[in-house]
Amino acid sequence: MSNTLHVDYPETFPDALHMSRAEFEREASLAMAAKLFEIGRLSSGQAAGLIGMGRVAFLAELGRLGVSTIQVGAEELEGDLAAAEAASDHPQ
Repeated sequence: MSNTLHVDYPETFPDALHMSRAEFEREASLAMAAKLFEIGRLSSGQAAGLIGMGRVAFLAELGRLGVSTIQVGAEELEGDLAAAEAASDHPQ
C-alpha cells in the first residue's frame, strides 16, 4: 500500500519557471527526494524509489541540484581524520 502527498502551489509557478506543469511537479518531487537524501533521512535507493526513478538516474540528477552523491556524517569524518593523523604520526 502506498500513500499520496498532495502539495498545493500557485497556478503561475510553472510558467514563472518556464516549465510545463508536469516538469514543475517532477522537479519539485526530485528536490524533495534529494533533500531527504542529503540530510540522511533516505538512502539513494529509497529516495529514487520515492519518486519512481532509478537509483543511477537519481544520483546523476543530484549534481544538477548541487547535492553531493557522497554523504559522510560528522562521526565518520572525525574517524577518518583521526586515522589520517595517526598514519602521518607513524610513517612507514
